Amino acid sequence: MREQPHILIVEARFYDDIADELVKGATRALDEAQATYERVSVPGAFEIPAAIRLAMDAKTDGETRFDGYVALGCVIRGETTHYDYVCGESARGLQDLALSHKLAIGYGILTVENRDQAWARGAVDRGDKGRAAVDACLAMVGLARRFGG
Repeated sequence: MREQPHILIVEARFYDDIADELVKGATRALDEAQATYERVSVPGAFEIPAAIRLAMDAKTDGETRFDGYVALGCVIRGETTHYDYVCGESARGLQDLALSHKLAIGYGILTVENRDQAWARGAVDRGDKGRAAVDACLAMVGLARRFGG
């Protein structure tokens, strides 16, 4: 087993500027924790659970490649019910993966009404939800190691 966790960041790029800020907070937190990481991009929040599912079976030298996953993205309410489906299904998909496959997942998908709310939650000098998602992921990695998950 690796001493330091190796984490996969899955970033939804639908709102590039907000995604960049979330990633900035996440990578800063991972660097401070001396964790290693890889990044992959997906078009939007809806695709994040599938990307994690595709990556979870990846192996390096016969060992599971990733100790945990950080899901980053932003969904801003529009004029249709599309927002509700994307928010609900991405959250449900991640929770299903965490429970069914014992995955350590940090949830950093902002679900907001507008860009101002997104920046209030995502900016590294304000809400820093990228860091919060990493903190949650690393806490769950620690629990998995403690309980043999």
